[in-house]
Amino acid sequence: MLRYIAEVYIEGVALRIDSIIRVQNLTKTFGNFAAVDNITFDIKKGEIFGLLGPNGAGKSTTIRMLSTLTRPTAGTATIGSFDVVKQDTEVRKLIGIVSEKMIMYNRLTARENLWFFGKLFGMTKEDLNDRINALLELVQLTKWEKAQVGTFSTGMKQKMNIIRALLNMPQVLFLDEPTLGLDPQSTVEIREFIRKLNQEHDTTILITTHMMGEADLLCDRIGIIDHGKIVALDTSTNLKNTISGADTTILTLEIANLTPDLLATVRALGCVETVSQENSSHLKIHAHGDGAFDAIIDAIRAKNANVVSIQNIKPTLEDVFLHITGREVREVADQKIPMERHRGFGGASRGRGR
Repeated sequence: MLRYIAEVYIEGVALRIDSIIRVQNLTKTFGNFAAVDNITFDIKKGEIFGLLGPNGAGKSTTIRMLSTLTRPTAGTATIGSFDVVKQDTEVRKLIGIVSEKMIMYNRLTARENLWFFGKLFGMTKEDLNDRINALLELVQLTKWEKAQVGTFSTGMKQKMNIIRALLNMPQVLFLDEPTLGLDPQSTVEIREFIRKLNQEHDTTILITTHMMGEADLLCDRIGIIDHGKIVALDTSTNLKNTISGADTTILTLEIANLTPDLLATVRALGCVETVSQENSSHLKIHAHGDGAFDAIIDAIRAKNANVVSIQNIKPTLEDVFLHITGREVREVADQKIPMERHRGFGGASRGRGR
């Protein structure tokens, strides 16, 4: 039997009634700068949802608003039907958050760290011990439970950072760049743990990342965010399909004698949308039109270029971002987002501005 999901529409964006997170016209400004600019989306229970974009796009600011750490300038957001501003205490009972900053005490052991944070949730001794045992086993750190966290590798610390956020058994977990700075092996382990957490415990996960491959591997749906706006939102497959087809050509070329003049010639072609030079001999070209491939090859041959290899490739999420914004993620300059001083969880200081 097909399951019926009711939908409502907010300014043309469909929001499911069964969503555990609902964001409507959410905005955060710092002076004249809009860090998050009127975004609307929803996340259903049990989904892994990715916010993908460059540094400074508004990903972390969005998570700070949803996790009650900073108040919106305008718009609303609810988690489990609770408003993140008006009912922030109830929201915090439902969520866990893993920020870029490691929240651990190096001189305490793994168990002592988890015990400390668990007591902040008011957990009983018996419940907390059981929970700590289960979480350490979940990330295979039981044999290091009496070791100081300061002696752990970066990957082990990040595992600790994640399970710290799971002590209260949250329905929703926010992960802000969870694999940033990790070595490849630790990155794979963290990604596998995120999948396991979602599949075995039905935890709803919102993950922010600027790594296209990570979003592609983990997320059920992806919202691409740029300059504070969500510029695209769909499954990874559907996003990539938007720029695939007969009218789109993506080429990678290795040219032994690549020169600025040849580069300028290719960029000047009417069918070429973008050209990125990956190193001294490699180009990536986005073009449109049925005759794009032949036009590019003819232009290169006319310059007597020594083509070592050429490949017509399938689009990636990087290509989607490039297609939508006109530039690659790595070309976007880092932009620091101002951070509000956190003044505690008191309702009076956290009310929505008039």
